[in-house]
Amino acid sequence: MTSVANFEYWENRYIEGKTGWDLGQAAPPFVSLLNSPAAPKAGKIAVLGSGSGYDALLFAQRGFEVIGFDFAPSAIASATELAQNSGISAQFLQRNIFDLPAEFPHYFDYVLEHTCFCAIEPRLRPAYVNLVKSLLKPSGELIALFWAHNLPGGPPFGTTTAEIHQYFEPDFKINSLTLANNSVSQRQEQEYLGRFIANS
Repeated sequence: MTSVANFEYWENRYIEGKTGWDLGQAAPPFVSLLNSPAAPKAGKIAVLGSGSGYDALLFAQRGFEVIGFDFAPSAIASATELAQNSGISAQFLQRNIFDLPAEFPHYFDYVLEHTCFCAIEPRLRPAYVNLVKSLLKPSGELIALFWAHNLPGGPPFGTTTAEIHQYFEPDFKINSLTLANNSVSQRQEQEYLGRFIANS
């Protein structure tokens, strides 16, 4: 099988309609967060593995300056079309996310994570943490919805909250990492909403 680190793998998933991670809507825990008193203030946000763009457009609707990044050209095309049809201003770029620090060093106030961490091969997770920190301004924030499941194989690759702490704590202050109470049915009791501040 083609490596999941190869864009052709993800492009083929879109072409074949094998996009089980695509909810067809923004993640409900993100909606709740933005509707809460603890909602982050608008700023520049990078959406990693932005897929069809639902999460990105949710944040764009709330005044964030959004750039979504995805490996798959079909995902970028779908997200761009959705933004245009919705009249929402957001940019979507086809990129290998691990190349982004050279293009956007310490550029963003926020990074948004949702089913990107679980999509990459576990061996790349330390590099992913470094990537996120490299994209963020000093004391920038990672807003993440981690899918902490124990399904065999992958992608999606499983993880635990203990592993998430282990990966991120050296470079981030973990302000919160709590079980989401309104995940979609197929991910109930498996999603954790995190807000991590990059160490300056």
